[in-house]
Amino acid sequence: MNLADFTLTSFEQMLGTFDHLLAKAEADPRGETLLGEKLTDDMLPLATQVRFATQQVVNTLNRLTGTSLPTADTDHGSLAEARAHLSDMRELVRSTKPDAFVADDTVVSFDLPNGMAFEMSAAEYVRDWSLPQFYFHIMTAYAILRKARIPLGKADYVGYIARYAKRPD
Repeated sequence: MNLADFTLTSFEQMLGTFDHLLAKAEADPRGETLLGEKLTDDMLPLATQVRFATQQVVNTLNRLTGTSLPTADTDHGSLAEARAHLSDMRELVRSTKPDAFVADDTVVSFDLPNGMAFEMSAAEYVRDWSLPQFYFHIMTAYAILRKARIPLGKADYVGYIARYAKRPD
């Protein structure tokens, strides 16, 4: 599997997972109040985890395909809005052509709002920055929802793996 296919497949699968997690939250009577839930006081709430995870998708596509897509710069006010945004992100990922990606060894440079700057190859960027950041925010959202007692388990986080299950002989 090449870098583009690996990246796009990872985004597609986990955006689907994220939507599934938010669907379970949406079914809870507490509804929108869950968007403000945090793991600890010094961490950002569920709504921001959605925004940051999807920013990783857009930033990655911008840096590796040369596009200039805008990122969401505010948190969603409802779970329905957040889920609609995830749906849009999934469609964006599905519509991205793997051949639009730069070569694995293309240099990727970027700055963070805190003044830090990085430079690495496209392959290193996906492996060491983009996917770890993306997974971090989804896993944090999962943990926030677990802490809020939304009935989630590991199968909810990796539900896409069921397609690989072997059938008993």
